[in-house]
Amino acid sequence: MAKIKKGDLVQVISGAKPERGGDRGKQGKVLEVLPEQNRVIVEGVNFVTKHNRVGQSQRGTKTGGIETMEAPIHISNVSLVDPQTKKPTRVGHRVEEQAKDGVKRTVRVRYAKKSGKDL
Repeated sequence: MAKIKKGDLVQVISGAKPERGGDRGKQGKVLEVLPEQNRVIVEGVNFVTKHNRVGQSQRGTKTGGIETMEAPIHISNVSLVDPQTKKPTRVGHRVEEQAKDGVKRTVRVRYAKKSGKDL
């Protein structure tokens, strides 16, 4: 089971300090998870400039130019944020039984190890 999923709030725990132009300490929402490369794209973190070729759309407007976008960051450089303390935490899994429409199921639930709160 994945520790980090799309929509989770994560914090960058390694890299250059913010005063040196880095992203360490920044928090953001996970926009996309790339499991085959072990990378995640985090909102507002790891901006790069991309040069797009100039073209025309169907209506005749110009497209292209220089745009900034988020680049993937390795999954080991981010940590899930505890919803209670708003600080990075480790993730655990526990097995619970849930009853839905009279049917019992065992479900693995993610929780923050420091506070014990579900994620």
